[in-house]
Amino acid sequence: MSDPEIKNAVFKILRRIAPEANLDQINSEENLREALDIDSFDYLNLMIGLHEELKVEIPESDYRSLGTLGELVRYLAGRLR
Repeated sequence: MSDPEIKNAVFKILRRIAPEANLDQINSEENLREALDIDSFDYLNLMIGLHEELKVEIPESDYRSLGTLGELVRYLAGRLR
């Protein structure tokens, strides 16, 4: 799966969590929780959604290191190869 495909999958889930957010404005190294004003429950739903959408295991211990769009894409790309 390519990086743009992974980004699209992340955006698909984020649209369900934060439908009012303008995802095109997000900088790849900006903290997603801050940029989208989502709480820890919404962030957990993002991780669960990624697991379900991409069929990839994301250990809870990795959540803290996946705060930006760039970190998520790089992490998921490594897991999906």
